[in-house]
Amino acid sequence: MSYNAAAGLSGMLKDGHRHFEGVEGAVLRNVEAAKGLSRIVSTSLGPNGMNKLVVNHLGKIIVTSDCAAIVRELEIEHPAARMLSMASETQDRECGDGTNLTVSFAGELLAKTEDLIRMGLHTSEIIAGYRAAGDKLEEILPTLACGEMSDARSREELIKVIGPVVAAKHYGSESILAPLVADACLGVIDVAGGSGKKPSINADSVRVAKIMGGSVRQSRVIRGFVALRGVETTLEAVSGAKVAVFGCGIEASTTEASGTVLMKNADDLKGYNLTEERKMDEIVRSIRDAGAKVVVSGGSVSEMALHFIERYGMMCLKIGSKWELRRLCSAVNATALVRLGPPTPDEMGFAGSVRVEEIGGRRITIFSQGEVGAGADEEGGGGSYRLATVLLRASTSNLLQDLERAVDDGVRAAQTACKDGRLVPGAGATEMELSTRIRTYADSRPGLDQYAIRAFASCLECVPRSLAENAGLDAQAVLAALGAAHANGDGKAGVDIEAADVHAASDDDGWNKKGGVCECRVMDLLATKSSAFRLAMDAAITVLRVDQIIMAKQAGGGMKNATMG
Repeated sequence: MSYNAAAGLSGMLKDGHRHFEGVEGAVLRNVEAAKGLSRIVSTSLGPNGMNKLVVNHLGKIIVTSDCAAIVRELEIEHPAARMLSMASETQDRECGDGTNLTVSFAGELLAKTEDLIRMGLHTSEIIAGYRAAGDKLEEILPTLACGEMSDARSREELIKVIGPVVAAKHYGSESILAPLVADACLGVIDVAGGSGKKPSINADSVRVAKIMGGSVRQSRVIRGFVALRGVETTLEAVSGAKVAVFGCGIEASTTEASGTVLMKNADDLKGYNLTEERKMDEIVRSIRDAGAKVVVSGGSVSEMALHFIERYGMMCLKIGSKWELRRLCSAVNATALVRLGPPTPDEMGFAGSVRVEEIGGRRITIFSQGEVGAGADEEGGGGSYRLATVLLRASTSNLLQDLERAVDDGVRAAQTACKDGRLVPGAGATEMELSTRIRTYADSRPGLDQYAIRAFASCLECVPRSLAENAGLDAQAVLAALGAAHANGDGKAGVDIEAADVHAASDDDGWNKKGGVCECRVMDLLATKSSAFRLAMDAAITVLRVDQIIMAKQAGGGMKNATMG
């Protein structure tokens, strides 16, 4: 061991490492990185949030205001900012909504930390104050609940929960998308929630199919599965169809070992082909005799097999993706066979109808049990089914992807509402009320941590401030009016971006007529808010507890250095 004690840390680690420590070297560097990420996403908060145009390493262009998509595509390298990114991803995975609140609030906490450190507070005192304020927030937040989703099977209740979530991602389309998401969720809710149990929704049971062209108003919900391709046969519509799904190709099997067939004359060649034809005829006929009307292949379909499928009056469809094949099996309750032969009754699925439609110049195949939504046949009412597909229409691929993210977030919100349906006022009303109460709590606390608690309360004002700024309002005037309303005991006052004013959710001032907070339509899920605050606090405190950053030499060696040079 040739360790040079006089060299210190540089003698212990390999060449090429980087090391930062102390308040200036580590803490403030981390704070600056987190503030940079928070500034990027804060302008995308709320219905009037701005979109970001992100070009990833593959050259793909993403235009969205969804915080989770933005931080995922940015490929953040700084370890402290990456902690905020991971908190956002966790929030998106658990609740679907509140990702921007997570990053913005964590960044605001760290920004206030810089001021507290320059005032002379130690990071341990700041952390203690933040934790005390966080405990008080978790104590106050449940008391702010102003309603609850009483019936998860009610379409109106679901729309009331899903609407604000979709509006935050794609403002202006919530009146179209929220009913579609609610219809799709209502179709799969009974399957997930058994008798005697609390209703629940499996987010994987709601899929999205995107077809470019048309407008968002042409989107609809399909009870079942949509394959974005046509069929291989001339038969394009079947009702009450049993479906046989094969994970393998429908073609003559080949031997593992190579062989040679010696043919001496034309009769030998003719007999060889006839043997193969008879075998394929036998296989296809046995599938037809089993009762199957639709054959789905996960691989290729030979021309000979297609000939006999046509002869016996069956429909054939190829699906190349194994994930799509699994979703089809889930939709029709079939088993993907790995052998080519007749399926048993338990292995076959069933679809009310299988048909080919042309939408936007593209042929698609629909496995459905009936349709719901605007302009669709609602026979069957609210019966449950295994899979629902939201068929989205839009003019550009970027808009389609953004709509898909909004639908996914709406489904996650409905899933969260089934677990905990309590609602709190939106439009910044909850954050402003929490800020007022926590600031009052700080006045009763002795010691230096009261400064950190006041800073925590001030950070909560970032939500109404961002909402006002993104709506083009005077943020300082809005915050002053909000603070006065909440100090007077009106805990449901929020920012009304449509009326360009601040109103309270009371019945005697015309608030409900103008539309805005709580009693009207802007309500957020308490579980989503609680999760966002918790993740933001954990991420901020984790960053604050770091006093040294030690980065090893990056892998890549000479090749990487050569390309960089």
